[in-house]
Amino acid sequence: VSMVPLPNERIFAAWLDGRMTKVTANHEQQDAHGGHGHGAGGPMTLRGAEFDRDGNLFHEVELDGRVCDCCQTDAALTSEGVIVVYRDRSETEVRDIFKVRQTNGQWSEPEVVFKDNWQIKGCPVNGPAVAAEGKNVAVAWYTEMNDQPVVNVAFSDDAGAEFGMPIRLDEGEPLGRVGVVLLENNQALVTWLEQKETGAEILAHLVSPAGKLGTSLLIAKSNESRGSGFPVIAKRGEEVLIAWTDLEDKRIRTAALKLK
Repeated sequence: VSMVPLPNERIFAAWLDGRMTKVTANHEQQDAHGGHGHGAGGPMTLRGAEFDRDGNLFHEVELDGRVCDCCQTDAALTSEGVIVVYRDRSETEVRDIFKVRQTNGQWSEPEVVFKDNWQIKGCPVNGPAVAAEGKNVAVAWYTEMNDQPVVNVAFSDDAGAEFGMPIRLDEGEPLGRVGVVLLENNQALVTWLEQKETGAEILAHLVSPAGKLGTSLLIAKSNESRGSGFPVIAKRGEEVLIAWTDLEDKRIRTAALKLK
């Protein structure tokens, strides 16, 4: 679930919804007798809704009828409304990063952020991240287009309607698991996991719409296994907080980066 606080004292939530993936007894019977079933239900969908302090739901909506089964979603609030980013899933198993936008209370049709054309038959469990300030938006993601693992970030200055060309940030062997926050002057700080000879590392890089700024910053040593999870990044005042799972000590660690 991705959640965003709204000005009307509600929370917007977006989630992967499996109600269409259920296999009914009738479908199973059809499969057993050579019918039209395929041994599985329909696709995973992306849905959204608002809720209040009492748990009441408002404006529940299907945002996309076919998405990647378990890649994380992310959402942010622009000056025009909510933007949700996620990994789509085409009929030919292309799983690129898509967006849906809320403008004047209406949701847009799903649109690709950038055509990586990454075709993969299984879910990579490696969703995108988005941050927004006013009309400025940054989206970071992992892809393996042309069999090359890459961590990219792209910028928008019109609340996510259009994005510029991706800027590559990784050092050659990324594992993905990205995070992003927007800073002053429309600069973004992006975090990800990178595989090194001595193990995985959590790296951070400052980037502007014009390109990378400086060199990557080592946040912490990590682990490439699924158990190390996804580092989380958030801005608070004049610092950026990062939290991650330390598998060796079996605890959550945090670090703070001063912005000034």
